[in-house]
Amino acid sequence: MAPIPFLSLLLLFSLTFPSSSSAFEQQPLLKYHHGPLLKGNITVNLVWYGKFSSTQRSIIVDFLNSLSNPKTTSPPSVSSWWRMTAKYRGGSSSVVVGKQTLDDKYSLGKALKTSQLEVLAFKYGYGDGKAVNVVLTSADVAVDGFCMSRCGTHGSVQVKKSRFPYAWVGNSVSQCPGYCAWPFHQPVYGPQTPPMVAPNGDVGVDGMVINLATVLAGTVVNPYNNGYFQGPAEAPLEAVSACTGIFGKGAFPGYPGKVLMGKTTGASYNAVGVNGRKYLLPAMWDPQTSTCKTLL
Repeated sequence: MAPIPFLSLLLLFSLTFPSSSSAFEQQPLLKYHHGPLLKGNITVNLVWYGKFSSTQRSIIVDFLNSLSNPKTTSPPSVSSWWRMTAKYRGGSSSVVVGKQTLDDKYSLGKALKTSQLEVLAFKYGYGDGKAVNVVLTSADVAVDGFCMSRCGTHGSVQVKKSRFPYAWVGNSVSQCPGYCAWPFHQPVYGPQTPPMVAPNGDVGVDGMVINLATVLAGTVVNPYNNGYFQGPAEAPLEAVSACTGIFGKGAFPGYPGKVLMGKTTGASYNAVGVNGRKYLLPAMWDPQTSTCKTLL
């Protein structure tokens, strides 16, 4: 891929669709490739690209604020899910939400290339190397590879002697909810099991939370293409993507597993966050047991 003018190195990792059954057939084995991980205090800066309602933004911000919140530590909680990243080398990663930028005028149009995602990610600064700039695109924005080979991406860019991580996740509700918002929508392929009810009443944004959780975990344990992963470096299976499609006990291809259900709403969830929020979070690979672990 040709670099854009001010970047000398581009590393990409893609979050793929839940079509592989490998995680169900045998437990993955992520190898450590002796590179640095993102540990300690991490600031997540957000770029909202396109139209997002205040409710949609609050669902995602509440999720991020739940990752390291000491008041929501009793499982099943978002913070207990995130603590699994502390089992990887280097200890814990504490997440705080930093700057939020609204780009609701579609400054680069409604069809974005990967290089434009990086422009958006670092348009407002690079941070100190311990920040992750996340671009979130609305339902009416098309992105190269979106709905064809990926639901989100994380990568890094190098400027002079420093490297800076970034991530992107798109709202798939009007483009490919069967790919990127499963299990809140019937899958395009495979067993046509009834979809689950989204815990926050928004199929697209609740799907974004699953994919954001996946790329953030990948960013922490494999930020520069030499951390923890399985398979080829250009298409790695990482902490969560190695456990694709598993949300609860008894999961198998087409069935996400046994999770909790709201008594009044019928919504499916397996994690509780701040402000009473409920989320459905994917399994994460546990380096201590070499197995995919869920909260339930």
